Amino acid sequence: MFPPPEHGLESRINLIRGHRVMMDSDLAHVYGVTTKRLNEQVRCNRRRFPRDFAFRLTCPEADILRSQNATSSWGGRRTLPLVFTEHGAVMLANVLNSKVAVHANVLVVRAFIRVRSLMGTHAELARKVQELESRYDGQFRAVFDAIRELMADAGGPSQDRIGFHRA
Repeated sequence: MFPPPEHGLESRINLIRGHRVMMDSDLAHVYGVTTKRLNEQVRCNRRRFPRDFAFRLTCPEADILRSQNATSSWGGRRTLPLVFTEHGAVMLANVLNSKVAVHANVLVVRAFIRVRSLMGTHAELARKVQELESRYDGQFRAVFDAIRELMADAGGPSQDRIGFHRA
C-alpha cells in the first residue's frame, strides 16, 4: 500500500525525461481524490498544465515504472498515466481547491525539496572528495578510489534508467 502522506513521498518521486515527477494515482491518493477526478480537473484546466508541469507516459516508460514499483497496481486503466512535476503538483492543489488538497500540497512540495536536497548533498560530497584527493599524495589513492566506487554504487545516473536516482 501507499506510504502515509507524512513519510515516504520521496520514494514516489521518479526521474523521467530529465524531470522529477509524481504519478497521477499517487498524487490523487495524497490529495484525497480519485485518479479519475484528478485527471478530469486537469482536462478541464489544460492551460494550467503545460508540458513542463504534466505529461503522459509512453508505454515503455509506464512498463518500466510499473516494474520498478512492484507494489503499484494500475489495473483497469484505459489510458497511460499522467505524471506531474513539482510545479504541476502545486497547480493541482489550485484546481482541486479543497482543504485536504492544500494541506497535502505542502507535504508534496516538501518531498520534492528533500529529494533536491539529497541530490545536492551527493554532489557536495563528490566535490569534497576531489578536494581532499588533490591535497594528499598517491598513498591515499586506493582510499579515494574506494570512496568514488561507493558513491557510484549509490545510484549514479544511467542513460537508460527511469525512476529516482541521485546525480
